Amino acid sequence: MRSIADKKVRRTFKILREVWLDIGIEKVDIYEGVTVKALLDSGEMRMFMNKKTAKKYDFRLQKLERPLIIRNVDEIENSGGNIIYQVKVNVFYKNHVERIRIDMCNLGRMKVILGMS
Repeated sequence: MRSIADKKVRRTFKILREVWLDIGIEKVDIYEGVTVKALLDSGEMRMFMNKKTAKKYDFRLQKLERPLIIRNVDEIENSGGNIIYQVKVNVFYKNHVERIRIDMCNLGRMKVILGMS
């Protein structure tokens, strides 16, 4: 049986058509939020937030017990290294609200990627 540490996370950036959504992300501890543009990625199961975005808006990071290895779609390791932090947020889109955990990594120009597989 593989442990969480053995799993590899892959960001998918081979996108023929990009779907961008304006979403609200809210800190669950103080219910303070911001609106950001998020890329909807149908080839990804996980949710990602850019480390710079988390820092800019002062989200409270939670350290993972075991780091997750992250590779870009071209199999090269992400420039930010392994995922070692997550943040718990409320995500708002239209009439939908959901509490989720988002992994922190380098996303370049993107602020948030919402996986949906």
